[in-house]
Amino acid sequence: MKNNTSFEKALERLEEIVRKLESGDISLDESIEIYQEGITLSKYCSQKLNEAEGKVMTIMNKNGNNMEEFKIS
Repeated sequence: MKNNTSFEKALERLEEIVRKLESGDISLDESIEIYQEGITLSKYCSQKLNEAEGKVMTIMNKNGNNMEEFKIS
């Protein structure tokens, strides 16, 4: 994956991979290859979301607002 890939592009590619894997219309070798790419993209997206959350928390703390922590399930 390129270092300058945006979160949106990575998520779009991840969704494409999921569709391909769910379709069952690809070979086992290709499934394994894109599954591996999907794992890499998933980790990248998770990292970007964590970074964004940290930035939002920093902004909120600078403004003196308390932000309740919540988990998306």
